[in-house]
Amino acid sequence: MTRPRMQIGAVTITAPPAPHAPELARFYERLLGWRIVDEGPKGGWVQLHPPEGETGRTLLGINIESDQDHERPVWPSMPGGQNATMHLDIGVDDLDEAVAWALQAGASLAEHQPQEHVRVMLDPAGNPFCLCC
Repeated sequence: MTRPRMQIGAVTITAPPAPHAPELARFYERLLGWRIVDEGPKGGWVQLHPPEGETGRTLLGINIESDQDHERPVWPSMPGGQNATMHLDIGVDDLDEAVAWALQAGASLAEHQPQEHVRVMLDPAGNPFCLCC
C-alpha cells in the first residue's frame, strides 16, 4: 500500500472553557504576529494563520480550542499533575529579546529552565512553549 498524502495543517492548543479561546488566540496573535482568520460560535474555537507570504517550515495554522474540563498544565511534569502533552518550539535569533517580547505579550517565564539556549515560557492558560536559539 502506498502512503497517502498527509500534511499537518495546524496544531491545537487547549484553552480554559469558553469564552477564553479568543483571549488566548489574541496572545498568540501578539506573540507571533499571526492573524485570527476564523472564530467559532460562543468563543469556543479560534484559528490563526501566519502572515501572507510567510513561507518556510511553518505550520499552516494554530487552533485554540476551549475545553470545559481544562486544567492548567504543570511544568515540569510531575506524577499526578495535569501534564502538558505537547508544546510549541519557536526559533528565535536573540533569546533575551524574544523572552522580553513574550513577557510583554502576556507570557510568563517558567520557573524550571532545563537548557542554556532554550527558555521555557507559559502562555496565559499555562501551556508551555519554548523559545529556542
